Amino acid sequence: MNETATQTQRKLNIWNNSVPVEKSAYIQEKGLQFFNIEKLVAPKGKLTMIDLFSGAGGFSVGCSWAGFFPVLGIDYLKPAVETWKKNHPTSISCLGDIRQANPISIRDVLRKKGVERINLITGGVPCQGFSIANRKHNDNDERNFLFIEYMKFVEIFNPDYVILENVSSLRSTAGGQFEKDIKKYMESLDYSVTIKTVNAAEYGVPQQRQRVLFIGVKKDNHLTVPFVFPEGNFRLPSDYRTVEMAISDLPELENDEAKTEYSSSPKTEFQRLMRGEINCIPISRPMKLFNHVSPNHPQETIDRIANTRQGMPMYPNFKQRIRLSLNVPSPTQLAGGIRPQFQFGHPTQSRGLTIRERARIQSFPDSYEFIGGIVQERVLTGNAVPPLLIFEIVKYIANDILRRDREVKNV
Repeated sequence: MNETATQTQRKLNIWNNSVPVEKSAYIQEKGLQFFNIEKLVAPKGKLTMIDLFSGAGGFSVGCSWAGFFPVLGIDYLKPAVETWKKNHPTSISCLGDIRQANPISIRDVLRKKGVERINLITGGVPCQGFSIANRKHNDNDERNFLFIEYMKFVEIFNPDYVILENVSSLRSTAGGQFEKDIKKYMESLDYSVTIKTVNAAEYGVPQQRQRVLFIGVKKDNHLTVPFVFPEGNFRLPSDYRTVEMAISDLPELENDEAKTEYSSSPKTEFQRLMRGEINCIPISRPMKLFNHVSPNHPQETIDRIANTRQGMPMYPNFKQRIRLSLNVPSPTQLAGGIRPQFQFGHPTQSRGLTIRERARIQSFPDSYEFIGGIVQERVLTGNAVPPLLIFEIVKYIANDILRRDREVKNV
């Protein structure tokens, strides 16, 4: 096949869902690597959690704010594990395909380190097979069945609570069969299951991001059954945090420029929160400004962004790639495939977003450092569950477990 024919075939395969998806070169497909086993110390007086399909660590961050200590994070994408390990240096991290993991062996390792009980297991199960943003959507995508691996850990560790997160379109995939199967599987392990589609913007995240959450509560364990989702404090669109509220304090950048220090004070409550200046959530103040590096655009791209009005598409054939508006939340940030281009233009500067700006829009604090280079860090920030969304929900779970433990202790 000549070069022209090869290129034509590649174009034909781009959206053909019968052709297997291209896999990232950063995926660890064979073998498991564990890190920092020797550094894990069983946390006294802390609730414990395991973060499966951890990605960059959105669940771990939000749950940590609520009082949980992540003893283990597992993912098969190397930049994700490097990022998780960097930000959770006294926890065990694991790089590899969860299908090769043995939950019983992992339980034994944790017990040797003094971790006798796991209170919570979370999982942002890979969502590409369910996502309507994936134009190669296929109900039989192998990634759609990874929730079974998640359930194997639930069966062995028997935690008080389980949380599984995915894109909202999972609920309609295969005529709703996946939602039914996940619920049925959780119930077979003796969990009461509540399912809800939530919008991160209603919980203070400056982004319109719809996600479905499955929350299971262990039955007959003195816990509150069923779990009732708390309403967000930002229920009306007029209450939503905006892009301006999220990123307007970050230093201005020219093309292909980096800055590691703030040039102004925070201007909004959200900015103070992300800088660790509000004590309602335990966030460390950053030693420096991480990941604030602008993309290296060709002049054509710079001009295209400059000539695009806020809220409008930058490319006629890609309506979802817009220049952000200051006065509304960001649309859903996407991972963008294995070699993503910039998704959104900055609302006032002629460039795409930095990773720090993407992280702010996802509600990761400024102290959280992403590892892997701008392309892979786009994947990490696009795939992540927003920590602030998780905190606003999981704090009720933490309170329920602590209430139960106090009552059992006093009996």
